[in-house]
Amino acid sequence: MAAISLNKDNYNDEVLYSDKPVLIDFWASWCGPCKMLSPTVEELSDEVDDVKICKVNVDEERELSREYGIMSIPTLVFIKEGKVVSSSVGVRPKAEILKMIGKDE
Repeated sequence: MAAISLNKDNYNDEVLYSDKPVLIDFWASWCGPCKMLSPTVEELSDEVDDVKICKVNVDEERELSREYGIMSIPTLVFIKEGKVVSSSVGVRPKAEILKMIGKDE
């Protein structure tokens, strides 16, 4: 399943009321490191069934970016039961992201 694009209209349903933990990738189309991380995020969305993988374009969804205090991109935020459990800034290897969401390769 492809990563879900989040916006202010679907955010509550997809994140806050999700029955699964959620990994959000905050990114922008002009961001080189975001482009490097994007294939890994898409791979995870195909491989991990029990975590919802989402993306937020920071240029289009400034409110969501502000809500999470996003200052640098790419930023990954892992949420369980509506609360931030962990986050990381910058490009990360797949194994590190899997560990962040409680999975080990």
